[in-house]
Amino acid sequence: MERQQDKILCVGLVCLDIISVVDKYPEEDTDIRCLSQRWQRGGNASNSCTVLSLLGASCAFMGSLSHGPVADFILEDFQKFHIDVSLVSQYAQCVTPASVVISNISTGSRTILHMNRNLPDVSAADFSKVDLHQFKWIHWEGRNAEEQVKMIQQVEAHNRSLPQQKITVSVEIEKTREPLYELFPHGDVVFISKDVARQFGFNSAEAALRGLYSRVKAGAVLVCAWAEKGADALGPDGSIIHSDAFPPESLVDTLGAGDTFNAAVIHTLSNGGSLQDALTFGCRVAGRKCGFHGYEDIAKFQELTSYKN
Repeated sequence: MERQQDKILCVGLVCLDIISVVDKYPEEDTDIRCLSQRWQRGGNASNSCTVLSLLGASCAFMGSLSHGPVADFILEDFQKFHIDVSLVSQYAQCVTPASVVISNISTGSRTILHMNRNLPDVSAADFSKVDLHQFKWIHWEGRNAEEQVKMIQQVEAHNRSLPQQKITVSVEIEKTREPLYELFPHGDVVFISKDVARQFGFNSAEAALRGLYSRVKAGAVLVCAWAEKGADALGPDGSIIHSDAFPPESLVDTLGAGDTFNAAVIHTLSNGGSLQDALTFGCRVAGRKCGFHGYEDIAKFQELTSYKN
């Protein structure tokens, strides 16, 4: 069977972000005015879909929602960015996850208070109904790792049956939760966060990559972004690839910067770009994103698609 489309699928969280922009972080038990406040569709996998779409990729999101006005807002926003939501499951008796975000315009920091009460994550049974022929790349935001490993095994079986139409698998290990480390050996590309690197005792991206590479499968690429120090990657040839950061003139909003970086790396690699190109483009796009609020300034993303290293 021939591949129908060359889509990228992101599996993970979508939530409502209620973002309050302030000129300084509030002290406890005070009453201050916000500079602005907005609702924004959030969640790692959801944000990565937004950036992939802005960069011109055809993409789909797989995750869970409740019913009601918050879910309606989220679905309308997916539609605005031309993201396929046919694989979203809705649950009537649940509550859509939400984050209250304090965005400090003076420092660019974001402080997140997250609530996720009773909405189930995507299961391997849900994933078994997906027509995998649509996709050239599937990215998992590390969440319910035991189920996600089973999903990836379904992709591996698909790849064995159709070796000429292999789907590339990437996983993100962002949170410092022991069960998520099951995902290390299951990605062709594995993204780890600075927090995860530090939990393992590493104080730089390069040290983390060299120390953790034995956990990934043969031939995989391990990637670690380190905020203002840029990002590093290590592939099977054993050489460290590095890109400096590209900070904006003014640091405005770092919410979703990591999701933006991941999406730009995936976009480049999925189109046949080199690891160096992918890392540099990821840092460039993430840096650009930190210079404005949210993802509304589409032109600032799209002008980067013509960038050549």
